[in-house]
Amino acid sequence: MVGGAAGLGALALGPSVARAQTAAALQLSWLHSVQFAGSYLAQARGFWADEGLEVSLRQGGPNAPVEPPVVSGAALMGISAADYTAAAVAEGAPFKILAVAMQKNPFVIASLPENPVNVPADIEGKRIGMALANTPVLQALCTLNDVDIDAIEIVPTQYSAQPLVAGEVDCLLCWETDLPVAMIVQGLEPLTMLMADHGYAVHSQTYIATEDSLANRRADLVAMLKGEVEGWNAYRADLDEAVRVTLEMFPDAGLDQQTQLLQAERQVPLMFSDLTDANGFGWWTDETVQANIETLALLGRDVSPDLWDRSILEEVHDGA
Repeated sequence: MVGGAAGLGALALGPSVARAQTAAALQLSWLHSVQFAGSYLAQARGFWADEGLEVSLRQGGPNAPVEPPVVSGAALMGISAADYTAAAVAEGAPFKILAVAMQKNPFVIASLPENPVNVPADIEGKRIGMALANTPVLQALCTLNDVDIDAIEIVPTQYSAQPLVAGEVDCLLCWETDLPVAMIVQGLEPLTMLMADHGYAVHSQTYIATEDSLANRRADLVAMLKGEVEGWNAYRADLDEAVRVTLEMFPDAGLDQQTQLLQAERQVPLMFSDLTDANGFGWWTDETVQANIETLALLGRDVSPDLWDRSILEEVHDGA
């Protein structure tokens, strides 16, 4: 049915779709889910086709990092995060961040009402379940909020809500859109303290491309990002449709409607803000970049403002 929907969209576009389509790939940062529903809508509704692009979506995952296919040219653009991009640039990768999908970083401290974490200081004296690889993230939060990390017991856990549900830990370091949703589906009422509300500023779900693509495939980058903007605006306008398209496009991904809709709802305040309402989806400012630079320094990443390049995004929104 998705193919049929795309076909109807193409008919509505008229003669413009008769022009030659340029092939381009978008590398996603994780497995298919409503996390990328704006991209699915861009494809299903023909937003990219109308811009002269035939876009293939490359699934990410634990064994499919974003950066290599973008560097090699196998993907024109990738969806990453500022800390991952900073690490790649430190190794010599020629990346630029073009747009920022998540205006607020999705990391949260999740807890249960009977033992809540409402502010960073509440973590002291508690057992926190997390991957040890995220210790620098917790350290950054503690530094930003004058919290003694030595007063926190870090319990290495798999990425699951079960340790919190079973009482093995008092809280979890996770994303706002996944483990809390899993607990809601189980009938629980988790609390989430969004780290971005307490100084943890790291752009997430960012669009990256190489300097070579900026120089030589600029029109394609503009077209791809324009389709993304249109797709995410359509997502915001109709979450039920965004979930429907996701489930239809990936029927074998093990996704269910309730979980995907809850995730879609929790993404909205992360991705849209007064800033995007005023300037358009994906926007960022010199002030938000400076906050990122300061937080990335706490994570051991030394970056400069020229890691971000807003020229493509400006062209997209100027031509809207």
